Amino acid sequence: MKLAAALRQLGRVAALTLISLLALQLFFIARIAAMARIDPQSTAFQRSEAWRLLSEHGRIEWSQQWMPDERIAANLKRAVIASEDAAFAEHGGIDWDAIERAWERNQRAEARAEQRNTLNDKHSRPRIEPKLVGGSTITQQLAKNLFLSGERTPIRKVQEFVLTFALEACLSKRRILEIYLNNVEWGEGLFGAQAAARHYYRVDAAQLGTTPAARLAVMLPAPKRFEERPGSPYVAGRAATVVARMGAVDLP
Repeated sequence: MKLAAALRQLGRVAALTLISLLALQLFFIARIAAMARIDPQSTAFQRSEAWRLLSEHGRIEWSQQWMPDERIAANLKRAVIASEDAAFAEHGGIDWDAIERAWERNQRAEARAEQRNTLNDKHSRPRIEPKLVGGSTITQQLAKNLFLSGERTPIRKVQEFVLTFALEACLSKRRILEIYLNNVEWGEGLFGAQAAARHYYRVDAAQLGTTPAARLAVMLPAPKRFEERPGSPYVAGRAATVVARMGAVDLP
């Protein structure tokens, strides 16, 4: 009898957990569907950054201004796609080939780091961490920024995939890119294309030329680091590569 009661209780807990997870997914999907017409006011990442700035500095210095799609330069759209997600217009949210390439590259990076750390251990030198890359698409990055925390767990990755597919199902590629460009981080407390254009080039997002747009795109993987040296040789060199690729980008 005790075993049967325990199993019934376990079944109730499992059912409630499943219902809660389903309700959460429906909540996320409803919010995403609303974004077809309603601009999101903030993202989970922005809220966490605001709290961090308040905790560390006692104040929040913030720059962000929503710009509709037609007021964001095509140069910036092409540059971001060329730099971040070349197959953006073709994939369904997940670029499996990019994920495979990133996994293979990370495997090689981890092997090299392990070899160097073997020598470092022998000579009592600090261990180094491998430089890993991701294969996330623009849609995946938007899903993470909108709803998820920065932790890296298998459960969170599954949730990211669900949100990514929901974004692709409910929104057009053009709308996904518009929301992304208005909310992505471009520096400390600096979010969106308009804020970035004004901060770095003293122009509106609609007026960004080819090279400035490419430089902004190059900054996206590590905006806080590049903010200190936006004209560094790395940014300039990488931007030249992005400029060369922009002509092949078809905008959604």
